[in-house]
Amino acid sequence: MYPGMMHWWRLRHGGHGCGSHAEHGPFADETHGRHGQRGREHGRHGYGEEHMASHHEGGDLGAGAFGIRRPLRFLAFKLGLDERQVGELARILDDLKTERAQAEVDGRRATAAFADAISGERFDAERATGGGAIRVTTAEHLRDAVTKALERLHALLEPEQRERLGYLIRTGTLQI
Repeated sequence: MYPGMMHWWRLRHGGHGCGSHAEHGPFADETHGRHGQRGREHGRHGYGEEHMASHHEGGDLGAGAFGIRRPLRFLAFKLGLDERQVGELARILDDLKTERAQAEVDGRRATAAFADAISGERFDAERATGGGAIRVTTAEHLRDAVTKALERLHALLEPEQRERLGYLIRTGTLQI
C-alpha cells in the first residue's frame, strides 16, 4: 500500500497498523503513546477533534455529497470559462443534479417493488415487472437529461473549450 494512504486506511478501517502496540508498552507515557503529552492534547493520531470530525464527513476518499460547487469550479478552471459561461454551466449542472436525485428516488421505488414481489407467499410477477419498468423509465429520463445537458454545453462553449471538455470526458477525468 502507498505509504501516504496508511493514515487514511487506519481511520477508515479502525485498524491500528504497524507500531500501534507502542500505546500499551512500557513507553506508553512518552510523546507518541495514548497517555503521553501528544496523546492527551490531540488525540491518538495527533489531530484535534475538529480535524477528525471534518475528515469523516466526506465519506470514502472525500467522495461524499459532491454537490454542484466542486464540478463547477473544476470545469471553470479547466475550460477557462468567463462569468456568463459559469452562470449557465451552474444551471446545467443543477438540472443534472436534480435529475440524478430523482433517479435515486426512483431506484429505491424499484428496489421496494422487487422486494415486495419476492417476499410474499407467491411471487408477484406484476410487481416485479413494475419495478423493472420504473428502472427502464428512469434510465430513459437520465439519458434524455444528459443529452439535453450536453447539447446546452455545446452551445455554451467555444470550439477550443469543447475540445478540452471532450478530452476530459474521454479520459474519464469527468463523468457525465
